[in-house]
Amino acid sequence: MVCRKIKRYGNFYMAILIALCCSLTLLNSSCKKLKLLSGDQSTLEQYFADNVLGKTFVVDFASDSSVDITSQYAGYDFILTKTTSFYEGDMTGTKDGITYTGTWSSNSDYSKLIINLNSSNIPASFAFLNRSWKFTKKGVPVLELAPWGSADPKVLHMRRL
Repeated sequence: MVCRKIKRYGNFYMAILIALCCSLTLLNSSCKKLKLLSGDQSTLEQYFADNVLGKTFVVDFASDSSVDITSQYAGYDFILTKTTSFYEGDMTGTKDGITYTGTWSSNSDYSKLIINLNSSNIPASFAFLNRSWKFTKKGVPVLELAPWGSADPKVLHMRRL
């Protein structure tokens, strides 16, 4: 009788040990994945430099409160350039030989993009662009953005040419 109880409890402890090992393995692999997604600072900077800075982007889709306003940006080319750091620089919007200038800035993990096109006589449609955006997807060739810190129903997709 005592031997059966020990055997039964032994199976219980074995099941706990297996579950614990599986949990630790899963946790370990999740941490590695998280580290790969965050990347080190130089990797993030290099990715941004290689895929965004100095590249020409067009507005692929823009929606303001579920109203498609993409056509307001037809023919505009936008370029972000680096000035003194990888986290700020100049931004231009050009159409038909007319260039509007401004600035951009980002935080250290590139989850935020602040656009400020501030030339005199900028098109009224640029008011939509001039805000703090968060990246909802950084996949090149399309950068997908939504307002930072707000549930405001605005969407901006910029496609690299």
